[in-house]
Amino acid sequence: MTTDPPAWVPAPLAEVADLFSRARCAWWIAGGHAIELAVGHAVRAHDDIDVLLLREDQHAAQQVLAGWEWWAADPPGKLRPWLPGEYLPMGVHDIWCRPEPGTPWRIQIMLDEAQDGLWVSRRDTAVHRPVAELGAISTDGIPYLRPEVQLYYKAKNPRPKDDTDLAAVLPTLGPAQRIWLAEAILGTYGDHPWVHRLDVPNSASAAATPTTS
Repeated sequence: MTTDPPAWVPAPLAEVADLFSRARCAWWIAGGHAIELAVGHAVRAHDDIDVLLLREDQHAAQQVLAGWEWWAADPPGKLRPWLPGEYLPMGVHDIWCRPEPGTPWRIQIMLDEAQDGLWVSRRDTAVHRPVAELGAISTDGIPYLRPEVQLYYKAKNPRPKDDTDLAAVLPTLGPAQRIWLAEAILGTYGDHPWVHRLDVPNSASAAATPTTS
């Protein structure tokens, strides 16, 4: 970022879930926390905590976090205030939130696209699925982004922590999830080392256009 914000001190998962339980729209815990909700236990430390909203529902964040500061990350990475009631257009995907000026950032909101009941990847419109199948619910009742969708985003430029997340959740992925992820990765990023780790049939991994799950 071009600004020099205070360090992150991510809000606890339970606090975030409690805040967003008041939202009148769909929302999902995303990022590494979503992977942990999928596997049912802690995997690693986290520098932040992410909540995914559909772009059309973005103002739910302002309602849930009323009284907080909201800052939009305008590409190529400049933080600027997100004004009350302002509609963030496509191209702006991240919002940093903190309770008051000068305090550490606590929650990151991520915006994604939807059309006609389908979630559509902002990286590749051929990658999509019904919004109703985008997430799952943890044993504690917390909505989270399904791991195959989260891993698809992480596959763009995987970092060591992303490889850790893949290793942790891989044993829990069923055949349909593995095939969807392999096809999505191949279609968007081309040949990728994660595809081989997914251990899908050759006929599936050779496909380059994912369909809805």
